[in-house]
Amino acid sequence: METEGGARRMEKMTKTPTCSDPEQLFGISRVVIQAPDWKTAFDRIAQQVRGCFIFDNIAVYLSNQPDPGLDVLYARAVGRGRTAAAELSWGEAIANRVLEEHQYILQEPPPDNGEDRLQRPYLLAFPLRVGEKFLGALVFIRFGGPAFVQEDVALAEFIANQVALLVERQKLQQEYRMLQDRHQQALLQEDFVSTITHEIRNPLGFIKGYTTTLLRSDTSWDAETQREFLEIIDRETDHLQELIENLLDSARLQAGLLDLKFQPVRLDALINDIILRAHLHYPEIKVRLEDHSQGQPIQANPRRLAQVFENLISNAVKYAPGSDILIRVDEEPETVWIRVQDSGPGIEPEYTAFLFNRFFRVPNQPPNVRGSGLGLYICKQIITAHAGSIAVESELNQGTTFKIGLPRATDSPSAAQK
Repeated sequence: METEGGARRMEKMTKTPTCSDPEQLFGISRVVIQAPDWKTAFDRIAQQVRGCFIFDNIAVYLSNQPDPGLDVLYARAVGRGRTAAAELSWGEAIANRVLEEHQYILQEPPPDNGEDRLQRPYLLAFPLRVGEKFLGALVFIRFGGPAFVQEDVALAEFIANQVALLVERQKLQQEYRMLQDRHQQALLQEDFVSTITHEIRNPLGFIKGYTTTLLRSDTSWDAETQREFLEIIDRETDHLQELIENLLDSARLQAGLLDLKFQPVRLDALINDIILRAHLHYPEIKVRLEDHSQGQPIQANPRRLAQVFENLISNAVKYAPGSDILIRVDEEPETVWIRVQDSGPGIEPEYTAFLFNRFFRVPNQPPNVRGSGLGLYICKQIITAHAGSIAVESELNQGTTFKIGLPRATDSPSAAQK
């Protein structure tokens, strides 16, 4: 044992922890293995050992290597000195020393001269080490004593080893999830390219084919047939224009270049106008509005907000053919809620979490259901730009409801964020 500047360093442990019996030590290991996340694990460990191992604060610091400084992964005050400053700052200096020296440090305050006990911390810090990697430091603090004894040090070393394994496991899981996300994104982009190629070629093929047919000099078409061909060309042109607009909007959103100018908008008037247009486009579908609001204007961009509702109605027509569509508006003191509901086949639960992801399309759709996987992504980004929220609820064979929340603030969302 070596004492230097009020600090005692012990380089080798020779005493088996006796603070807890083997079953309790096994319980700590079990917590590390079974806890769903690191915070739950740290909370449970702190609770489990408090009965035999006295400490006021516990903190876990992670190294930022190669960058300087430490991140506070976990900090908790469980006894005396329960202050935010104590939770975060008391152990940072000793944590840095532990990582520099690659050994644990036991630090005691100068002899008691009657000062406040919060000015006399006893600190015990261990490196979090897995193999040759030093991940961070675990720090225990007692204010005003008693001093840590070797039995405490042995238990703290055991806990530090378990915490190091937990931190390493969490890091590996996070890296694995990132790799999964990247792989999924790559697959989605690959599918997106294939889908977009198909979605562009199809209308272009129709337009080219029917135009060529109409221009043939060796054939004469009656007025009804010509009109039928022109309607197909018009419809495919609209689809192609919508696809290009979605691609452009997606690119603008990714680059943060979608400029939204806000103004007072009456939702009832906006939605009624959208319903009128929907009846013209889809005469076979019944779309109705239930308005339970007071009709007060909200701050919004009317064109982009209309784009959201038109997309949701279009989705209901595509994925719930023959279903009526209900748009319901309700108010709370600070929020206006709009629900767009159909009674179609619904969406499988495993897909609902991904509906607003860029490029995502629910698999196994009929060949006649066309889409780019951008519509709902754009809807979410537009609603988010309005400081709102959008979510989906769906039940198989019962239908799907999109729920939008928009603030009733008098200022525009962009102004409120400044």
